[in-house]
Amino acid sequence: MRFRLSAISLLAALTPYALADVLVTSPAAGAQLPFGNIQVTWKDSGVAPALSALTTYTLQLVVGGQEASSQTPLITCANNALFSAGNTATCVVGQGAAASTANGFFLQFTSVASEGGTVINYSSRFTVTGMNGRTGAAQIAGVTALNGATTGPTTVNSVNNGAAAGGGGAAAVGGSQFTVPYNLQTGLTKYAPMQPVPPTKITVNQYTPLNPTSAYTVATTWMPRPSIATTLTAAQTFSVSSMENTAAAASNPTGNMAKFLARWKD
Repeated sequence: MRFRLSAISLLAALTPYALADVLVTSPAAGAQLPFGNIQVTWKDSGVAPALSALTTYTLQLVVGGQEASSQTPLITCANNALFSAGNTATCVVGQGAAASTANGFFLQFTSVASEGGTVINYSSRFTVTGMNGRTGAAQIAGVTALNGATTGPTTVNSVNNGAAAGGGGAAAVGGSQFTVPYNLQTGLTKYAPMQPVPPTKITVNQYTPLNPTSAYTVATTWMPRPSIATTLTAAQTFSVSSMENTAAAASNPTGNMAKFLARWKD
């Protein structure tokens, strides 16, 4: 009995460090929303770290399963926005961004803590209706495996995690470090998302950038040595197949073509 109480006490003590700080209140779990403007609201979840301990956030609309290998960020709704500016944001979703997959969409909050590091929070799953774009096979398979569940991916809390604050702490949950926006990562190693695979058909007339633009500084003097040691890119998960061409080789030319080619024999 004493051991059981000790285990419960330990779990209670660790809970604030395992749960998220941002709780998305809208869109609700299982909601069906048309493409266009999607309003997002959130609140403090009541567990550490508090919203007051966070400075900025990047908000993205994502389609796919629970693992990073089956997820594709579609739209960046807010980039390096200030938490002090309020608790609402708007995602402008184009009709061709993806296909309308039931409960295949969720929001990803990547927040920067004032003490260092990031925390990634996810909303519940919902559906964006009226879409006519294309969603990858891996993403569709990831959603199908959930059997209609509306729970979003697991929170990744890397607050005050030293040199790996921008991504290293996410390794334990199966590659979520690759979903942290590049400009929010810190440490000696940075992580880049999986390179997209071109579709077999072009089905959209309008396009949007995969990632937001980033600030830059024009060098007028010698710059300091780069602090980044390496960049790791998520491995591709798609596969290809090939087959033998069984068609017989074409016969030698005849007639005028044979005479023409014969002129060059010497």
